[in-house]
Amino acid sequence: MRAGVVVTAQPGVEDLAARAEELGLHSFWLNDTPMVHGDPFVALALCAKATRRIKLGIGVTSPALRSAPAAASGFASLNALAPGRIVCGVGTGNTARRALGMPPTTAATLERFTAALQDLCAGGSTEHREGDRVRDIRFLHAGAHVNTTDPIEFVVAALGPKAAAVAGRRGTGLVSFGLLDPTAWQALHHARRHAAPGTPHDPGARTDSYLVTALHVLAEGEDPDGDAARDATGHLVLSLLAFAADTAADTPAFADRLGPEEREAVRRLLDRRGTTATAPDRHTKLYPGYLGRIAPRDRDLVLPSLMHTLAMIGTRDDLRARLATLERAGIDELLVQPVVDPPAEMARLAELLT
Repeated sequence: MRAGVVVTAQPGVEDLAARAEELGLHSFWLNDTPMVHGDPFVALALCAKATRRIKLGIGVTSPALRSAPAAASGFASLNALAPGRIVCGVGTGNTARRALGMPPTTAATLERFTAALQDLCAGGSTEHREGDRVRDIRFLHAGAHVNTTDPIEFVVAALGPKAAAVAGRRGTGLVSFGLLDPTAWQALHHARRHAAPGTPHDPGARTDSYLVTALHVLAEGEDPDGDAARDATGHLVLSLLAFAADTAADTPAFADRLGPEEREAVRRLLDRRGTTATAPDRHTKLYPGYLGRIAPRDRDLVLPSLMHTLAMIGTRDDLRARLATLERAGIDELLVQPVVDPPAEMARLAELLT
């Protein structure tokens, strides 16, 4: 199985990209979460100049964050800096939109956005609509400014069948966050295959599957639920708790699926952040530090049940066995989010897969 990393845009990120390339990792991704993290297009431009081989991805952007012409210009410009190395991840903008206090977009809007990006980034035209006005648009000057010749890889973020079907109809890959259940991946792949027949798309397009998670390799005798494991994986757990807290009042189905201990952790998170599940400004309290290293005082919220559901924790042999199972389920690449000591964590990831 291939390996890559996902980090947040910040000064010095190009040094991490160069190190990831030196370690032989396959890809280097940046989150697109405005108002929480730095701009990934700016940061990936620096990474493009600092690397020669590694794939560079945005994971993921959304039609609720950027217009199709603006996003296409960003991706085609990156493709001019790193020809053939760009990955365009697209999704409904679940967390990025919620961090603005807004809902994500729909699967139908996501599909139109993906189609427009594919057309524009391949040098074609697409229909652009604003209100009642509809116009055909395309790049008016491809030259050295943008690259529409070398292919851009597209992946759709999916946790369920609707988004997976978009990937099938658009002929793209899949990326999913914290989904370690092989059966769930088989269902996503089935939904993608079921939607694909009869849909015209580029026969040469990549349709790889990417799993985003956190990784902690246990030392001999180390407690799998200890502070080191909680620090390495806690950002995933707190992201899930924040999502549950944020959506509890509006769409309670997710929170209702949690067990009593998890629901109590959601309540404690709301209390600790000084907000409620119905406060209109709760997004300003729940998302600061999103996907960053957790504070020691929040370790008690990192429940073992959620750690081991969302992240990979185990000895080297245990983790290799789990990776083999996931690979059989169709996962092509493991994407790890390192937050404690990224260079060291990237090195351990590279070692694990060699």
